[in-house]
Amino acid sequence: MRCIMNNIQKMILPKKQSNSRKDKKISTIKKLFSLTVPHYKKILLALLFVLIINVVQIIKPYILKVVIDDFLIKRMSANGLYSVTSMSILYLTLSLISAILIYFQVNIINRVGQKIIKNLRGRVFKTIQALPLHYLDKTSSGRLITRATNDVNELNDLYSEVLISLFKDVFLLVGIVSAMFLMNVELTLISFIVIPIMAYIVVKLKTKLRANFVDMKHYVGKINGFMAETISGMKIIQIFRGEKEKQKEFLEINNDYMKTTFLQVKYNSLLKPAAELFQSFATALLLWYGMTRITNQTLELGVLYAFTVYIRQFFNPISDLAEKYTSIQSALVSTDRIFDLLDEKEILEDTDIGLSLDTIHGEIEFKNVWFSYDNEEWVLKDVSFKVKKGETFAFVGETGAGKSTIINLINGFYKIQKGEILIDGININDIKLKDLRKNISVVLQDSFLFSGDIYMNVALNNDIDEKEIQEFLDLSCASSFINNFEKGIHTPVMERGNNFSSGQKQLLSFARAIAQKPSVIILDEATANIDTHTEKLIQRGINNITKDRTTLIIAHRLSTIRSADKIIVLKDGEIVEAGSDQELIDNGGYYKSMLVHNYS
Repeated sequence: MRCIMNNIQKMILPKKQSNSRKDKKISTIKKLFSLTVPHYKKILLALLFVLIINVVQIIKPYILKVVIDDFLIKRMSANGLYSVTSMSILYLTLSLISAILIYFQVNIINRVGQKIIKNLRGRVFKTIQALPLHYLDKTSSGRLITRATNDVNELNDLYSEVLISLFKDVFLLVGIVSAMFLMNVELTLISFIVIPIMAYIVVKLKTKLRANFVDMKHYVGKINGFMAETISGMKIIQIFRGEKEKQKEFLEINNDYMKTTFLQVKYNSLLKPAAELFQSFATALLLWYGMTRITNQTLELGVLYAFTVYIRQFFNPISDLAEKYTSIQSALVSTDRIFDLLDEKEILEDTDIGLSLDTIHGEIEFKNVWFSYDNEEWVLKDVSFKVKKGETFAFVGETGAGKSTIINLINGFYKIQKGEILIDGININDIKLKDLRKNISVVLQDSFLFSGDIYMNVALNNDIDEKEIQEFLDLSCASSFINNFEKGIHTPVMERGNNFSSGQKQLLSFARAIAQKPSVIILDEATANIDTHTEKLIQRGINNITKDRTTLIIAHRLSTIRSADKIIVLKDGEIVEAGSDQELIDNGGYYKSMLVHNYS
């Protein structure tokens, strides 16, 4: 395998380039080969078949040379197996063996390739799931989608066809050159006069090909991201009649991508015709020189014929390598992009590190917490409060005051810069994230439902009995509309729950939160998008499940949190007031002014 890698490196690395670029390219190739290690036995078997096939390919022209020189020109008499009939049977037998081995080799290497791609795609998806929110906030969805789809697919052909073809072509070239030198050194040197010129052209094109591939991948990512965003926001586009503007924006990106593909076609169209042209030139030169030698009887006709076959066999893999060259460059670029993502190990969330807590009692305390998303502008400033088990705390304030940030911190999505966050007296950083999140359920303002059915969306693939699911739906008051569906809890859910109203989705999200049997329930603007009737249903559900559970509520509708044990009022990331609804009204401060504005 090391020999193969060295040969490939020589083919795709130019002689003159910076050490850093060369080291990176070698590192990329090593990563590609590292994926094949678990399958090395099958790959070695396929390579053995390729070697036998190559030997057959090299022997066949020599058989024809023997027939022409010994039996047609010299008219030597047959002697046992040394006959035209035996040579014909040998030629046919070798062809049959080659065909059978090709069949098995193709099947083996394709199965290996598919397994590698399957595992790689799984690794990419697992990595994306473990990326922290601060990374996802700064990275477009199109870029991540491209890594998991287009870039992984680029490697499919590489493992299924290109690598085995490279091995076959390299060893076939070595075998052909060896056979040619053994037969006639002078003719071999004449045949290879054109090779330096062809090598120069390939090296010149290589840099341009790779740079263009980087641009192509960039535009594919932009197109994927643009499409995902446009489809998600299609309702807004149609409401505000923005179809023409979005169409224009898409056409600009699409045109940029088309320019890079046209340039790629231009480069590709040069490689294969150039290989065929050089093959024809080498054959013509060989025939011209060889015929003069045959005329003065210093060269046998069979040797010249064998050389013309070898030249064709030599340039066929050269032409094949030229054709595969673009696939190799594309795969190398995709490999860099995939492993740039997979190598983000130090920032990935590890939900299984820390102190195990099967059950959280529900006491939450913020001690002088300072937090910033960008390490420059403080979103929370010296925030302190303590929620006892079973209490209901509400957080109010204008947009940007820091309410949702508090929820993100309690779930461990971000790390604070100063202070402490304690859960049951334990620093949140010391608790396993999976145990922390298992005990905290969140109902967001924008309810997200997955494609599937109602049961799956409430259970989230956990092993929960259907009877229990029905109980959770009853508690959340979602049964009020689900009972009207013919299929009940197995009613299909379309993408993002588009076949349900905002209020229905919110009730289902509430049932999902209850189904996790949490110690802490967080309602983040959970009643913002629903009508008064549905709000009453949610309030009834809240009353059913908040008993003996800690509840945190963020709400713009102040009427929904007036019964909270304590209301914390935030402004510009600081706590400006705290107390019960009546206490805050009596104080006549910021909360009272918000309350007046809320009802005005």
